Amino acid sequence: MVNAHKDVLLKSAKMIAQKIGSKASTRKELHSMFAEMGVDPDLVEKLLEMLIRTSLESQERDRVVAEGKGDGRRALVIGGAGKMGRWFVDFFASQGFATTVADKTLEDGPSQYENWTDAGVDFDVIVVAAPLAVSGRILAQLAVLKPKGLVFDIGSLKSPLIDGLKELRSAGCRVTSVHPMYGPDTRLLSGRHLIFCDVGDPEATAAAKELFAATMVEQLDMGLEDHDRLIAYVLGLSHALNIAFFTALSESGEAAPKLAQLSSTTFDSQLLVSEAVAQDNPHLYFEIQNLNKFGLGPLDALCEAAGRIRETVAGGDEEAFVELMQKGRDYLALRQ
Repeated sequence: MVNAHKDVLLKSAKMIAQKIGSKASTRKELHSMFAEMGVDPDLVEKLLEMLIRTSLESQERDRVVAEGKGDGRRALVIGGAGKMGRWFVDFFASQGFATTVADKTLEDGPSQYENWTDAGVDFDVIVVAAPLAVSGRILAQLAVLKPKGLVFDIGSLKSPLIDGLKELRSAGCRVTSVHPMYGPDTRLLSGRHLIFCDVGDPEATAAAKELFAATMVEQLDMGLEDHDRLIAYVLGLSHALNIAFFTALSESGEAAPKLAQLSSTTFDSQLLVSEAVAQDNPHLYFEIQNLNKFGLGPLDALCEAAGRIRETVAGGDEEAFVELMQKGRDYLALRQ
């Protein structure tokens, strides 16, 4: 999807070039053309990308509404007042579902409940979007109540939920497990990933996938046993790296405004990611680290890597330092 966006950007820039009589066709030529016109090439790219994303958002939203997967069906979102819970509430509502929200922060009212058990289980879809620490218990309680509709969680980890998921399956419920690899502010699902972990009911997993068929999200299948091991690196390691980055800065004694004045491209990019991490839910981030039985491995690897970098610098070992960077370059090239 990323490459597709780049292709659209390049085509759009070429159209602009043709309109003004230029034969520029490569990205480098187009940058030179805009620079000669006194226009910042990066600004042009950002504007084009913004226009394209806005157009894609509109197309995706219109398609979701037009296909109307809800069509009067009923959905319950447990934990629906949380950030991702609200995202699913809005998503279901846009599809025409009659959506009920259950959350401890709410007072009982029309289509909303403080206690999810008061809402009952007579729904076509039930989403468990509560914190990980309680989601397992909710799943186990649902297994006792035996809802007839589709049930799935959206947990960032699966090991704390496996027992509840298996109990639902043993009770004959239609159950699967989902992990959105995007945040609550996401408006366009193009280029985003949604992980589906089948728990022994392929039809339930297919039904969950169908809910997102009108979107441009990339659906990935993953085994329950593999999920947390891989997430330990994808989320656990990346979170820890950014926490370490802003912790080192905050404890450095250097004022943030002063460092901002001396910023570089690399520093600015890292700062943007770290700022987003710092603003997110610290309790969720702790759960992702603490409740993952595979979590300490990547943290140990991070500490070891930082130690090796320090050793090469302190020892003046340029060859070893270069080797570290070359290994990283080779590894990341596999991602292309």
